[in-house]
Amino acid sequence: MENDSRTSAALSRRAVVGGAAALAALTTTGAVAGTARAASGTARAVSGSGTDRPWEPVPVPAQRPVTEYQVPVAGGGSLWCWDTGGAGEPVVLLHPRSGSGESWPYQQPVLAGAGYRVIGYSRRGAYRSVAGTKAEADTQSGDLDTLADHLGLDRFHLSGSAAGGVLAADYALSHEDRLLSLTVSGSIMGVQDAAYLELAAALQPDPFGDLPAAFKELGPSYRAGDLDGVAAWQAIQTRALTADGFAQPLANTITWAALGTLTLPVQLITGDGDLYSPPSIMRLNARHLRRAQTHVVDEAGHNPHWEQPAAWNRLLVAFLRRNGGRGR
Repeated sequence: MENDSRTSAALSRRAVVGGAAALAALTTTGAVAGTARAASGTARAVSGSGTDRPWEPVPVPAQRPVTEYQVPVAGGGSLWCWDTGGAGEPVVLLHPRSGSGESWPYQQPVLAGAGYRVIGYSRRGAYRSVAGTKAEADTQSGDLDTLADHLGLDRFHLSGSAAGGVLAADYALSHEDRLLSLTVSGSIMGVQDAAYLELAAALQPDPFGDLPAAFKELGPSYRAGDLDGVAAWQAIQTRALTADGFAQPLANTITWAALGTLTLPVQLITGDGDLYSPPSIMRLNARHLRRAQTHVVDEAGHNPHWEQPAAWNRLLVAFLRRNGGRGR
C-alpha cells in the first residue's frame, strides 16, 4: 500500500432535484499538511477542518455538453451512455447500485474542465438503459468492454463507486491491459474471502437491509447539512432502477489473492461515515493490493463523490494526472 490520506471539503454545493440540473467544477482551499506514519510507511494528508470553515452548500455553474448514445449489448440490451468527447484521456465512471448515469453531475464538468474525456452510463436495468434477456446477457464486465469498443476507447481511467467499484475491480481483473488507473470509492469491492464476508455481515445486522436508502448511503452530517442535495440524490435513486432489471453476474470471483495480482495504480476512497466500507475495511482491502493509495473524506458516507465532491474531485484529478499515459 503506497499512501493514506484524509481530506475534508471546504466547499459544498446546491443540488437541484430532477436530474437535469446545471452543475460544475468545484475547488477546495486551505493548506495541506502531511504527517508520516512510521508503522505503515504511508503518508497522511490533512486538509482544513470544517469546524473552522463551516460547510455550506453553494450554487455551481453548468454542465459541459455531451453526446448521448444507446449502446447495444448481448441479449437485446442497450446501455444509455453520455460522452463529453474531446482528445483527452478517457475517464469512465461506474455508478452505485442506487444510482445511474445521472449520478455524476458534480464530476462531469470538473473532469472535462481538467482536460479529460468523461463518460458515464447506466448499467442494464438502470435509468434509460434496457436490460434485455437475462439468459443471453453478458457479464457486467463484458458489457463495459462492449461499451469501450463501441466508443473507440483504447486505454482509459476507470472509477467506480459502491457497486460500481465492484464492477471496476472485476473489469480490472479481466482487462487490466486496457486501464491507465483504477479508482474505487465507497465500495466493498466484491471480495469473496470467507473472513471478509463474515466481517461485512457483522457490519450490517438485521434490519439493516430494510432501512431507507438515504440513511444507509448518505452520512449524517450530509443529511443534516444539505436537504436539497439529499432530495436530489433521492430523486436519482428513485429513477435509477427500472422494472426490467435483473442481477447480472461478474466475470471473476474476486478474492484478496486475485486483487494481489493487479499491477496498475489503484486509489481507494471512502467516507468517514460509510456504513458499508468504513476506513478500516478500505485499509484491509488496500493491504492486499500492490499499488494502493487510500483516502478518507470527512463528513461523508457511502457516496463521497456526491456528498463532498470538492474533496473527492480533487483526489481523483490528482490521481489521474499522476497516472496518465502509463506505458506497459
